[in-house]
Amino acid sequence: MDLVIGTLDLEAHVDEALAVQALAFGLGPDEVAVRRQIVQRHMHMPGARALGATSQGALVGFVYGMPNSRAHWWSTIVEPYLRAEGNDGWLDDSFVITELHVHPGHQNRGVGRRLITRITDSAAEPRSILSAIDIDSPARGLYHALGYTDLARQVHFPSAPKPYAVMGAPLPLRRR
Repeated sequence: MDLVIGTLDLEAHVDEALAVQALAFGLGPDEVAVRRQIVQRHMHMPGARALGATSQGALVGFVYGMPNSRAHWWSTIVEPYLRAEGNDGWLDDSFVITELHVHPGHQNRGVGRRLITRITDSAAEPRSILSAIDIDSPARGLYHALGYTDLARQVHFPSAPKPYAVMGAPLPLRRR
């Protein structure tokens, strides 16, 4: 597979990225419209950056994140869950992986691993945090293999039908 990982101007390629996310995450048109606004707002946050994976010129995966802030919406939702587990310190001095998605036809080929390790390798923060649907899945398996551990489970986001797990890992991420 001829895979190229590089900087992604996510604002300019938001529709391509959200098409990948919709396929990978099973999103409908209404959810995509909401996420489009969220992505565009996030890309104006200090330190936000994105990487894309292309194969034969087509976007097949992307990741974006930013230095975490307790003022971010995500942090305000997960903070009580993390505090209950004694892990709310993870919200400080962390790089948050906001989204990581790979086209289903390119999953289980190391694309997600390459994206997340590349974006965190350039982080100034000493650790990374993220949230993932709280089920045994290939994504959670990847995160565990990279050194992420569960910081809080059964985290409920407004309008999300399934609970999430918040995970954290020291940087650099573990390599195989």
